[in-house]
Amino acid sequence: MLQISSHGNDQKKNLEKGEQYCRQAKEAGVDIILFPEMWNIGYEYFDEAAFDQSFDPLNISDDLTDKIKTWNTNAISIDSDFVNHFIQLSGELDVAIALTFLQKGKDKPFNSVILIDKHGNIVLNYSKVHTCDFSMEYFCEPGDKFFVCDLDTRKGNIKVGAMICFDREFPESARELMLQGAEIILIPNCCDMDSHRTAQLKTRAFENMVGVALTNYPEPKCNGKSQAYSPLAYNKEGKELNNLITMADEKEGIYTAEFDMDEIREYRNREVWGNAYRKVNAYSLINSTEVRDPFTRKNSGNK
Repeated sequence: MLQISSHGNDQKKNLEKGEQYCRQAKEAGVDIILFPEMWNIGYEYFDEAAFDQSFDPLNISDDLTDKIKTWNTNAISIDSDFVNHFIQLSGELDVAIALTFLQKGKDKPFNSVILIDKHGNIVLNYSKVHTCDFSMEYFCEPGDKFFVCDLDTRKGNIKVGAMICFDREFPESARELMLQGAEIILIPNCCDMDSHRTAQLKTRAFENMVGVALTNYPEPKCNGKSQAYSPLAYNKEGKELNNLITMADEKEGIYTAEFDMDEIREYRNREVWGNAYRKVNAYSLINSTEVRDPFTRKNSGNK
């Protein structure tokens, strides 16, 4: 988990710093390297003050229009020099890299993460489904599905999925990945991880019997606290276990989390959570697109 500060919109410096920390992580013996959200621009041009519940996307100011143009200008394609640099680096280092960036789209950019395997192949390309439509991310195109891939590591194949920041606020995100067979979920992040969000993440791991690892920006942009959880909540005798693996502090650095896949797989085969006892016929409103009061907003709903 690369809990590192960016150089803002200076993509050249972000590339150089990202490579530097990838090389350090490789020396620490890691199998997967995870960047914080939208690393290529350090999640810049995010103007929280311009948005509230009264925000009307059909009536935006000239100032905000200029910000949107800047936002779009900094999007890069999946075959850009920035992305290709990390594709080559993953092959050189023999390590998987989960790289985040503002990805160029047809009309709007995507908030994306790609997982590059140790052979330099892109095995997953995920765009954030739950875009923060109360913010500049309203002007991002949301992804339309979640993905799980087979990741070849030095220690064997692992089924890996991804979600991004606000996705973890919705239990459906991790549940969909679990249903697709995910064993580990990677989560690039850019917001303060307080006690409530930490509790959410701990619960996502427990209720879906998956490992989760989240990478955040350090202070002063965010509050760090990159964290990882095992799905293991009880031992074979039923004694409660603490499933926290790693909790970073607020400072910049590389933080590691080790998942014992043999132990995790044995646990998933014997315990009761996940998909064994769900009663899907009772979940009549889960896929409803209707937004009712008190949750209606001018900028909410499916785009």
